[in-house]
Amino acid sequence: MKTYPKKRIDIMVEAPLMKRVLELLDEHEAGGYTVVPALAGKGNDGSWHRDGLVGRVGAVVQIFCIVDESRVDEILDPLFALVSRQIGVVTVSDVSVIRSEHF
Repeated sequence: MKTYPKKRIDIMVEAPLMKRVLELLDEHEAGGYTVVPALAGKGNDGSWHRDGLVGRVGAVVQIFCIVDESRVDEILDPLFALVSRQIGVVTVSDVSVIRSEHF
């Protein structure tokens, strides 16, 4: 089966920042994205979990989108400006898709 190379951008941020990240992806016509809740994790500051959180403060979401490689920098530059002052992690990975026209 023929596959097409693309890039996957994963963004982990606190839930209150989610709307601004999604607006940024829309402004740069990312094409589509998915948001899922992060239930627990561990990082430089130790372990955390959602149990006992009240509201969205302290909650973390993962946002991911798949884009053509030519679009990565135009998304990452403003994304870095947004996330660099917040709690967050951004990664970029190589992926292969079977329906290139969707991305």
